[in-house]
Amino acid sequence: MHAYIGAKIYPVDGPPIDDGVILVEDGKIAGIGGDLPIPDGVEVVDLSGKVIIPGLVDAHSHAGMWGDGEGEASQDGNERPGPITADVDAIDSVNPHHTSFASCREGGVTTVQIHPGSGNAIGGLCFAAKTAGEVVDDMVLKAPTGLKGALGENPKRGAGKDSPKTRMGTAALIRDYFARAREYGRKRDEGKSPDPDRGLENVLRVLEGEIPFRVHAHRSDDIVTAVRLCEELGIAYNIEHCTDGYLIAGFLGERGIAAHVGPGLSSRGKVETANRHEGNAAILAAAGVKVCLVTDHPFLDARYLMAYGGVAQKYGLSFEDTLRALTICPAESIGVDDRVGSLSQGKDADFLVLAGEPFSFKSPVLATFIEGVEVYTRPTL
Repeated sequence: MHAYIGAKIYPVDGPPIDDGVILVEDGKIAGIGGDLPIPDGVEVVDLSGKVIIPGLVDAHSHAGMWGDGEGEASQDGNERPGPITADVDAIDSVNPHHTSFASCREGGVTTVQIHPGSGNAIGGLCFAAKTAGEVVDDMVLKAPTGLKGALGENPKRGAGKDSPKTRMGTAALIRDYFARAREYGRKRDEGKSPDPDRGLENVLRVLEGEIPFRVHAHRSDDIVTAVRLCEELGIAYNIEHCTDGYLIAGFLGERGIAAHVGPGLSSRGKVETANRHEGNAAILAAAGVKVCLVTDHPFLDARYLMAYGGVAQKYGLSFEDTLRALTICPAESIGVDDRVGSLSQGKDADFLVLAGEPFSFKSPVLATFIEGVEVYTRPTL
C-alpha cells in the first residue's frame, strides 16, 4: 500500500480536500479523505503543495491508429471498400506502442475511447482503453462502447462509386442499413437463421440498446439530422464534435444530449468548421447539454487536453464544469464511470499530480498514475 499525502485533492464526486490523503492498494483507491489514518508499514509519498485530480478521460480519440508521426502507413482509421463498414472494430487497428499513447500519458489522459474515423456513414465499433500497456487487449476497459456514424462532408468524400454524394444520400444509407438490421434481427428471432453478417449484428446491438450510436456531426444542420435519425430509430446516441452546437443549444439541451466537443485549439480547417467558437462548450453546458471535452487525437495532441480545458474555462465554462467535462462526464458517456472519472474508494487509482491548480500553463502534469503505477514522470528540465 502507498499513501499520498499533503496535496489538495479534487475528487470530482465531492468537495475539494485540502491537505488530503489517498491510500492506494492493488491498483485501487483504498481510502481518500482529509483526516485519514495511515496504517503502519505504508510507503508514504509527501505531495505537499501539489494538486491531485482524476486521470483525464478522452471520449473521442484515434490514439494508436492514425498517422501521428508515422505517415500514411499507420493511418488505419477509415476502411474504404464502401460507405458502410459496420463490421470493423477499432481495436484491430490500434498499436499500443505508438507514440500517441506516450502523448496521452504526458497530458494526463489515462482513459480513451478510440473511434474508427468518420469517412463512412457507419464506420465500425469503438472501445475504451487505458493508455498504458504492452498488449491492447490487456488495456481494454470496455468493448464495445459504441458504433461510429458520420454525417456531413467526410462520408461524402469517401472512396468508391457507392459513396453518398449528398447529405440526404448519407442519411438514406443509414436508414436503409438500420432497416436491414432490424429485418435481420426479426428473422433471427423467428428462428429462420439468416446468413451471419457481422455488420448487421453490430447495428442490432444499437437497436437493442446494448451500445449507442456515436454520430460525427459538425454543422448545425448535420447535428439536427443526427437527432432526427436517432429519434426516428429509437436508439441511444450522442453527438461527436458538435462544432455548431452553440447555434442550436436550446434544441440540444432540452433533449439532455451528450456532446463530445472538440477538438479545440485547432483551425477552421474545413467548411463545416467555419463557425467554430471557443465558447461552444460553455453555451452548451448552460443549456443543459452534457459536455465532454475531447481531443480527436491527433487533431488536438492529447498532451494539450488540459490546455483545451483552460480555454473552455476562459470562454465561460465554470471550473467545476470544466473538470467534470474532462473526467466524470466522459466516463459516464462511455459507460466506465464505475471505475474511472472520479476519486473514491474502490475505483481505479488513476490520478494526476499537478504542480498547481488545474487548467493553468503554470501547472504541468508532474506525474500520471494508472491503477496505482506511475506511468509518466515529468522530466527535469
